[in-house]
Amino acid sequence: MSAASAKHDHVAVLGAGAWGTALANIATTHCHTELWARNDEVANEIRNKHTNQRYLPDITLQPAMRVTNDLDAALDNVCAGPSAGLLILAVPLAGLRALCEQLAKKLSHRTDRIAGIVWTCKGLEAQSGQLPSEIAHAAISAKLKVATGVLSGPSFAREVAQGLPVALTVASKSAELRARCIGALHGGAVRVYASDDVTGVEVGGALKNIMAIACGIGDGLGLGTNARAALMTRGLAEMTRFGEALGARPTTFYGLTGLGDLVLTATGDLSRNRLVGLEIGRGRSLSDILAGGLTAEGARCVQAVLLRARTLKVDMPITQAVFEVLFEGVSPINAVTHLLAREATTE
Repeated sequence: MSAASAKHDHVAVLGAGAWGTALANIATTHCHTELWARNDEVANEIRNKHTNQRYLPDITLQPAMRVTNDLDAALDNVCAGPSAGLLILAVPLAGLRALCEQLAKKLSHRTDRIAGIVWTCKGLEAQSGQLPSEIAHAAISAKLKVATGVLSGPSFAREVAQGLPVALTVASKSAELRARCIGALHGGAVRVYASDDVTGVEVGGALKNIMAIACGIGDGLGLGTNARAALMTRGLAEMTRFGEALGARPTTFYGLTGLGDLVLTATGDLSRNRLVGLEIGRGRSLSDILAGGLTAEGARCVQAVLLRARTLKVDMPITQAVFEVLFEGVSPINAVTHLLAREATTE
């Protein structure tokens, strides 16, 4: 898809958190883009001041980016272009199912105007243990004939909004949807790579958060960089085993959305998951940390991952250790000691 043709495409980004706002800011460079903000105050601020201080403080957004707090208006806009539009769902995992169910109703008579739907959330749903693609399949794909996929990092929204270099991956079974997503986002400091391994990309995005908590705990305990390297390496092996059991390709985990995202989240100063682990390693409880307003996707999905791993008969010692520390009162040092006491095995 040429840059000239992409300029005429319509994109709607649903969700005006940090990542949704950053993606809409990028897409505005290439396409006619509208951001849907559920919160009226956020929408008005973006519209009038070209900032989103709640989620991206001190970042100036493109004046050309359109914003609305009316979901129907956003959908009307994305369907109004000369070609079928692209929907990017930038809502948290907890809100994905409800939004997909809304879209299935609102788009039932105009699926020919939607080129595809991609989501950005990561994790496994707490209640069902399902990946985002499984949620979307039940809520949308099984009802509407529309291509779907996932857009993933490694990426911190703030750095993307600042215009710093980033490489993303769009994964879908639809080559056309992959091309449309690349056309909407690729260019300048942003590189977008294509994959058809949706499960692998989603598993990498979910489990790296748990491994980042583990690495943060190790750093909080002062265990050193050797320990962090060991946790990251064995964590990657754990991610790969889990992914393969779900049908993912092992090679996916050595790319951007596996190793790349793990390195970023386990070592980056902007990583909430690493910060939660650091605070726990320093002696704070999870409830105390969460009460202070800090959230981490890894803490939300670790139990669902562990339960699904048991069903799949996949050994997940690091995930088990993180769960025990977060929810069963095991001290961080005892969890590490238990990991170190495991029998030697082959690499």
